[in-house]
Amino acid sequence: MVRKVIDYEIFAILLLNEKTQELRIRFQVGYAREIAERTRVKVGEGVTGIAAQRREPILVDDVTKDPRYISAVPNVRSELAVPLIVKNRLIGVIDIESPQPNHFTEEHKRLLTLIGSRMAVGIENARLYTRTTRQARTLVLLNEISRELTSILNVDELLKRIGELLSRLIDYQMFSILLVDATGEKLQHRFSLRFQENIQLKHDIPLGRGVVGYAAQQKQAVLVPDVAKDPRYINLNPETRSELAVPLIYKDKVIGVLDLEHTRRGFFTDDHKRTVTTLAAQVAIAIENAQLYEQIARQEKRLERDLAMARELQFRLLPPTLPKVPHLDIAAKFVPARAIGGDLYDFMGYSLSRTAIVIGDVSGKGAPAAIYAALVSGILRSHAPIEPAPAEMLSAVNFSLGERRIEGQFVSLIYAVWDDQNRTLRVANSGLPRPIYCHDGKIEIIEATGLPLGLFEDADYDEFSFQAKPGDMFVFFSDGILDARNKAGDLFGRHKAEEIVAHCANVSADCVVKSLFKAVAEHAAGEETFDDQTVVAFRVKNNSGKRK
Repeated sequence: MVRKVIDYEIFAILLLNEKTQELRIRFQVGYAREIAERTRVKVGEGVTGIAAQRREPILVDDVTKDPRYISAVPNVRSELAVPLIVKNRLIGVIDIESPQPNHFTEEHKRLLTLIGSRMAVGIENARLYTRTTRQARTLVLLNEISRELTSILNVDELLKRIGELLSRLIDYQMFSILLVDATGEKLQHRFSLRFQENIQLKHDIPLGRGVVGYAAQQKQAVLVPDVAKDPRYINLNPETRSELAVPLIYKDKVIGVLDLEHTRRGFFTDDHKRTVTTLAAQVAIAIENAQLYEQIARQEKRLERDLAMARELQFRLLPPTLPKVPHLDIAAKFVPARAIGGDLYDFMGYSLSRTAIVIGDVSGKGAPAAIYAALVSGILRSHAPIEPAPAEMLSAVNFSLGERRIEGQFVSLIYAVWDDQNRTLRVANSGLPRPIYCHDGKIEIIEATGLPLGLFEDADYDEFSFQAKPGDMFVFFSDGILDARNKAGDLFGRHKAEEIVAHCANVSADCVVKSLFKAVAEHAAGEETFDDQTVVAFRVKNNSGKRK
């Protein structure tokens, strides 16, 4: 387009790196390839750099007489540089050169300035489109990666797969995952790739030492454009020129570091840093989940000796404390039928004053059910950061379990999301007993039903919404409550449960939970319990505080 109105010998579009304040050639005619690739022009240096700094065109009739000129191509005599500006923001420079002195005129300057204004808008629009497309692709890939990682329960297999999947996002050349050792003082190389070849690295790195040690100690990602200029760098790979280290954090505890390296200086960008940081949260959950699964699997082999430890481990999977929600009074309790069991409950914080509430019942009993419950818990927490609606969460868990189907294993779940600001509840059910809802002194049954998770790939789940008022009570429970039997074989049943909820409706959620377990124990009267029992109750408080 420019050549149609201005004859030139050399042409270049240089774009600005706002972070380094350097201009880099992105398109050119007349430069040797190696010169174009390595050329960096500081803003304020050379004719193009000064045009960028002043934000005005510069016409040089004879560069041999202009001290500002920086020679990159031989035999250049005249030069015209025009800044590219969009919405008062400099994005680059158009530069044209000729071997003839006095080749460019004021009319050429006016024309190139006009062309540059149109070109700047086009470049910015193209950048925006590229950025948006790349971000959309990255989000899709992150979702796919997150979903796949939750189904891998072998740590070594998981680490290898992380390296393979990450290469779809970033064209790294060296990749390592280091995990914190048992002492909590060193990082151990667990898996490394160099140019897609698996390598064994035996160097342990103390926390705080090197780029990866610093990232772990400070709990923050570290981007090093040039390792030669960073005193923290430990020279384990002589080819490395740039490095990106991101800590793997689970429940505010660093469990390892994901490290990427490249032979090109400045290869990793802030976009890479943001992408890997986002992925690192899912990787940490997946690693922790896989490690937990392996730990429980090993314990199953020595179950008789380590039963007490296994029971403690399962209870550690449950929330250590109940969430503090301004407009809710919450109570929950889980009692396994054996030393360990397959019921679970959890609470997960969403944004905008929302809280996810989950209760589940895994098929089977004992150690197999507990291991499967750990898997389900890990899958739930891996999906929670994207804040799915209840029906969406059930479908996501169902899909993940289907990818890792275990014969005879499934789980029934109730997943609800409480909006504390608007006092609304959304709930979906996949096979647990229908919840009880006490409203205006009346007992109602939430007719939420659905197929258990892990059995049918195409199962759909309905979602119910409620506008709650102060005094309303919601009660979720596993079928171990209703199915408790006495010596005569009679079930405890829903009617008795509803009577207890009605009695405690104006008291507290804790009243419901304690009264239900007490009544079930009295009903069973020492009979063996064959099913785990779990209750989660929450009552809307009579808060009169102003909402923000």
